[in-house]
Amino acid sequence: MALHFELVTPERLVRSEEVHMVVVPGTEGEFGVLQGHAPFMSTVRDGDLAIYKTENGEPVKIRIEGGFAEVNEKGLTVLAERAEG
Repeated sequence: MALHFELVTPERLVRSEEVHMVVVPGTEGEFGVLQGHAPFMSTVRDGDLAIYKTENGEPVKIRIEGGFAEVNEKGLTVLAERAEG
């Protein structure tokens, strides 16, 4: 099963795709999100968002600055103040 992931900034939708897992730089520490994760909300610190398209694949990293991450029944949405890429 795939996780629906969206990365959004105030200017644009950066990514919207089905992925295996995303590791988010939360303010309380990094956390990984897979399909079926419990509902969750966190603030995000500046750092690299790691997107794993497949279980054993190398991650695509995108530098983000600040914002929020929300996990719900639809998937993971990261609302970043800025994103490179």
